[in-house]
Amino acid sequence: MEDSLDILKHHEWQVPENLAGTRLDKAIALYNEEWSRVRVQEWIRDGLVRVNGSAKKGNYRLKHGETVEIQVPPAEELQVIAEPIPLDIRYEDEDVLVVNKPRGMVVHPGPGNHTGTLVNALLAHCKDELSGIGGVARPGIVHRIDKDTSGLLMIAKNDLAHQSLVAQLKEHSVERVYLAVVHGLIPHENGTIEAPIGRDPVHRQRMAVVHKNSKHAVTHFTVRERFAGTTLIECRLETGRTHQIRVHMKYIGFPLVGDPVYGPKKNIYPIEGQALHAQVIGFAHPRTGEQIRIEAELPRDMERLLQTLRSQS
Repeated sequence: MEDSLDILKHHEWQVPENLAGTRLDKAIALYNEEWSRVRVQEWIRDGLVRVNGSAKKGNYRLKHGETVEIQVPPAEELQVIAEPIPLDIRYEDEDVLVVNKPRGMVVHPGPGNHTGTLVNALLAHCKDELSGIGGVARPGIVHRIDKDTSGLLMIAKNDLAHQSLVAQLKEHSVERVYLAVVHGLIPHENGTIEAPIGRDPVHRQRMAVVHKNSKHAVTHFTVRERFAGTTLIECRLETGRTHQIRVHMKYIGFPLVGDPVYGPKKNIYPIEGQALHAQVIGFAHPRTGEQIRIEAELPRDMERLLQTLRSQS
């Protein structure tokens, strides 16, 4: 039997001056942005981290020049099971599926979310008719929307469809229209936000507008309706970065209503999670080239929110 130590990946680095005084767990998460703070803390508890050859606690404050050694264990093989979860299917043929995802559903399995995801439901509905390019945990998944964002997603049922849809996303030829309610009254009728998005250097689980280790991001918005202190907007994505609309709207001073990460700490409005809905998806069919355009009505919670806002105005 292979010794478990033989499959650990060894990382070693010296603490730079700018990280002197930083907590050990935070510094390691900054060292590699793909490592979550939770995973790092588990490694520290399991004795897989050493500072100058000695085990330390996660709150240990590093000194300039100290040597940090990390033994990274291999990722656990994820077993994804099919679950008969109802799906709101808006389009389906032998190549493509378009699903209207409800707010609160995670797109694919990951740490803390092994069941109840869209992928679990897709496996039950499609059986083995899903593209394998995304790997075991993401069969058929071409793009994602956040757990607490509702709306339309394209799903690839084979590799030909997957490659075509990914290419269209890269070419910015996929039409993606979102409706959002934001805090504040946007004074102009439309605008474009062009600001790069990357990992927040302080809060590593968040994204932010940053100019280092970031990606080009463009959001176009149009005001649809104004209320007393809030605005309904339509957003069109030119790029598709993680949390793009949420980050961009916060950046210009109009965070999304209900957003637990980028909005005000206290939510006074009748909605759980950010008021954001992927309303339209449009693309060229991977096999025929025909233009497919699907539109999904607002979910009930956003309709209730708008009724409340209209009555208050």
